This record gives sequence, C-alpha cells and structure tokens, in this order.
Amino acid sequence: MHTIWKGAISFGLVNIPVNLFAATEDRDVPLRMIHKTCGTPINYARKCRHCDAEVPADDIVKGYEYEPGRFVLLENEELEQLSEASREIRILDFVDLAEIDPIYFQKTYYLSPGPTGASAYRLLTKAMSDSGKIGVAKVSIRTKSSLAAIRVIGRGLALETMHFPDEIRPIAQVPNLPEPAEVNERELVMAKMLIEQLSSPFEPEKYTDDYRARLTELIDRKRAGQDIRVAPEPKRENVIDLMAALEASLEAIGRQRGRQRQTVAKPAGPAENAGAPSGSPAGRAEGTAAGTATGAGADADKRRTGGARRKRAKEPAT
Repeated sequence: MHTIWKGAISFGLVNIPVNLFAATEDRDVPLRMIHKTCGTPINYARKCRHCDAEVPADDIVKGYEYEPGRFVLLENEELEQLSEASREIRILDFVDLAEIDPIYFQKTYYLSPGPTGASAYRLLTKAMSDSGKIGVAKVSIRTKSSLAAIRVIGRGLALETMHFPDEIRPIAQVPNLPEPAEVNERELVMAKMLIEQLSSPFEPEKYTDDYRARLTELIDRKRAGQDIRVAPEPKRENVIDLMAALEASLEAIGRQRGRQRQTVAKPAGPAENAGAPSGSPAGRAEGTAAGTATGAGADADKRRTGGARRKRAKEPAT
C-alpha cells in the first residue's frame, strides 16, 4: 500500500505516530473520451474565455465568485496557511458507533503505527475494542479539514472522514414525501413476511458489480469483431395492486428456494447424518470415512455370500 499521509493520533497527552492508507480502490473500467471520426483521445485545454488563449498551470489561481463575473482571487500559499499546521488526528470525544448515522461517513482509510508508535497504537486499539467506543476527531489532510471517526477493524485502526453537520441536507427537504398515514394491515403483514423471507446474514462476497461484468464482456466482444445489436429496453409496468405484488413476490421466493434446496440436496448415509455437516471439512472427512467403511462392508458381504454359494454347490444332494 502507498502511504498518502503521515501524522499522529493525539488524545489527552498521548501522541501516536501513524501512517494513512486508502482502504478502498476504484475498480471501474477506465473509459476515455475519443474523437469518433479518427479514434484519437481528446485533451481538454485550460483556456481563458477572455484572452482566447491556453493558460499555463503556473498562471492559474483559485477564486470565489461573490457576484456574477466578479471574483476574489486566492493564492495557493494563502490557502495552505489556512490548514492546521499540526499534522495530527486530534480525538475530541469517544462515542458509541450506533450513535452516528451512516450518512455522515465519507471515505475510509487504514492507520498503521509509525516507527516508534507500535506500543501506544496497540494500547489504544485494545482500549477502544474493550470499551466498544469509537473516537470522534478532527484531521487536516492536504488543505482540507475534516471531521473523522477512529474505530477498530480487526487488529488495527481505521479513520472514516465525515461530513460536518451543516453539510447534511435534512430529509424533510426531499419533495413528494408521503404524509404519515395508516397503512393496510394485511399489506403490512405481507410486507413484513417478505422482509423476513429476504433476511440473511450480510455476506459481501455474494454481491457483484453486474454492470462492470457486462461492460467488460461488451469490450471483449467488440475487440473480437463481433456484431453488437442493442436490445430494446424492456417495458416496465407500474405496480397497481400492491397486495398482489407482495403475494407474487413471496411465491417467487418460495419457488426459488425450493429449486436451491433441490440443487444442493443429495442422499446422505447414516454416518453423515449423525456426524458433522457434510459441507464442513469435518463433515467431508466423516462422509469419506463412512463411504469407505460402507464399501468395505459391502465387499465383505459379497465375499461371504459367494463363499456360502460355493459351499452349497459342493454338498451332495439328498
């Protein structure tokens, strides 16, 4: 991993040198803007509207438009002076994670201890893990000051940058939200049943980016020279009968799970039924042993039966 920032966690009088690493990565398929006529990538020039000329990077500054067409110009040095001089993650409070609405979280980073911070880092991680608390902190990364949450992940610490409260839009501003009203009791029961049927432990591995897979397949097919025909978008019907839609959803889930059970079902021997689940390593070992024992027993029965038949064949008839 590439270190993107170095600083220190501070809480009370304790300072822990840390390094910051990105915890996520963009896996999108990179697409560039291309001139369709000749197939050449397009470059965007930084051009001044007034001078009608391309502007070099050294001659570009930032500005705030306080009136249409009028700006306050800000030099890079002036902006850098505004950021906090100390490169520290200053923990202000410790709170329960459940108290923070996920809407506040922005981006996740991993924190590792610096050369002299392993002992204090380990201590803070253990103390936070035992208390079940997370730290609310302030941090300046590059020129941006952010609210942040420090929490334990596995054996280490993670930093989640957060929005400040005035950056969160109230949901009451969303147009066309329905007013509170009584709901149909039967529909409510069916909706809860549907939620129950769809409830399962969170397994992130089973969720995949279908669009990325389709895009990759499309690129591969076009590289291979295949003729691509765009299928018309299927017509979507508006749901009118909510009760019928809920019932149909429950029936569809029941059929799907029935097919899944038929797919995974297989005959099980007595030893498999009595022992560990056959899907576990122990279950697979027990199943193998049971199968071996059963096969050996069958061979022994065949040998005994064959011997009895030969013995009867040698006895004189009376």
